[in-house]
Amino acid sequence: MTAPTFVFVHGAASNSFTWAPMQRELALRGHRSLAVDLPGHGFGATFPAAYQAPQDLAALATVPSAMAGIGHADNVAHVLDVVRQVREYGPVILVGHSRGGLTLTGVGNAAPDLVDRLVYISAWCCTADTPAGYQASAENASSALAGLGGLVAGNPMELGALRFNWRTADPELLATLREAVLADGTDDEFYAYLNSLEPDESLDVGEERADPETWGRIPRTYVRLTGDLSMPIALQDRFIADADALTPGNRFDVRSLDVSHAAVLVRPGEAAALLSELLPK
Repeated sequence: MTAPTFVFVHGAASNSFTWAPMQRELALRGHRSLAVDLPGHGFGATFPAAYQAPQDLAALATVPSAMAGIGHADNVAHVLDVVRQVREYGPVILVGHSRGGLTLTGVGNAAPDLVDRLVYISAWCCTADTPAGYQASAENASSALAGLGGLVAGNPMELGALRFNWRTADPELLATLREAVLADGTDDEFYAYLNSLEPDESLDVGEERADPETWGRIPRTYVRLTGDLSMPIALQDRFIADADALTPGNRFDVRSLDVSHAAVLVRPGEAAALLSELLPK
């Protein structure tokens, strides 16, 4: 049997580089993997000189973004192209973290025969409502991200993108952000993770929901991160319950890790072992 390839899709303001520790762990276990940079990310990202030190916050708020005009459909099309190429060499396990789950769903809707398993790691999986609807839901009300509006570095409508100043020195914002994404990490891990993030992210998350006739045919796993304060466990559990109600004959295989939102990227050993368990015996 041809060995499957894990294809990783990153979350918001992120890139393929954040999957490097996970890919290392999988390689040490003898597994193949590939991490995708979504359009406008990785070496295609916008890093204005005003974002460097010393920062020029006024200029940072106005520098045009390469992300302007890029949306959900572009992400799906890009990953579909990658998956088509990888699928020529064997099965594909498509893995998404956080906002990357939106792209997973779009790919599953469009081309279920190209994907052998979908894996959502504390990721958005919209079935009964749109992304905006889930974001406004009671299950998301406790998200620690709600207190991070001060990170926004410009008017999104003028920039055509969300721009965040991850290099802020504001102690209150940094404390809130650490609690939200890496409460179980060290100071060094937290700052290293922040330095892997990109300032700009697309405004367009789309309104796509899972299609039971296509996406609903693909075996799927949801990895709950029970220590995640940015994506509340109540919201993760609602994603699972809504998806199972949509396709009761093909329910989520549910796993749990007691870590924060970013710990699965920073210290991926446990998650890599879990992913290895999903491979055919």
